[in-house]
Amino acid sequence: MSLYIETRGSGPVPLVMLHGWAMHGGIFNPLVDALREHCTMYLVDLPGHGLSRDCGLPLEPHACARAIADATPSAIWLGWSLGGLIALQAALDFPQHVRGLAMLCATPRFVSGDNWPQGRDPALVRQLAMDLETDYHATIERFLALEVMGSPDPRAEMRKLRAEVFARGEPDLRVLQEGIRVLDETDLRARLPQLARGSWWCAGRLDRLVHPSAMEWSAQASQGEFHVIAHAGHAPFLSHADAVAHILRPWLKANA
Repeated sequence: MSLYIETRGSGPVPLVMLHGWAMHGGIFNPLVDALREHCTMYLVDLPGHGLSRDCGLPLEPHACARAIADATPSAIWLGWSLGGLIALQAALDFPQHVRGLAMLCATPRFVSGDNWPQGRDPALVRQLAMDLETDYHATIERFLALEVMGSPDPRAEMRKLRAEVFARGEPDLRVLQEGIRVLDETDLRARLPQLARGSWWCAGRLDRLVHPSAMEWSAQASQGEFHVIAHAGHAPFLSHADAVAHILRPWLKANA
């Protein structure tokens, strides 16, 4: 079975959109509505997620990037959270296919470490991996709670995420474990200066999962644009879709 990729919108700018851990392409619906006249969007369900649950592809950034590149036209790629790591890998490995890189609440390294205090505690990520083995649904619920931390309306955002997470079926346990490993092990910081095309980095000021300072550092390292949505948390495309679209559209037009 191949990856499920939904095409939406009719605008002149091609845009591939990659969701975060345990989600699916439908999570972007508010942002899709705000961009439909400007972009033709390719909403990917990553391996093991949504309608790509049975595709069999590993959730490994290079393998995912190659499969998505093979199935979509040359485009700008936008990645949120875990999807940002895959979009960044694609921009580095397939620059002839990725016209530009838009990173939404995503960084080249998720966990903290040497010279990287902005990341999440590795112990938290590894605990999530262990918890998946014993309580699958509670672990996803716990991660959703992390995603809404700092949101101006965490209850409303939590309801949206809960409604979406299983809207296309339950994600495969194998790829959820692989996704946790990607978050724990991937570090693309040293390769940021190699980006051949323009990059756009947008943080939520109140994000408690991906710190805005990590995104600002990444934008500087890649000579990209950096923006902050003042009252948003980790999922600004849900709470502030129009604000995200407002600052994204000029960059998309300039880099298309």
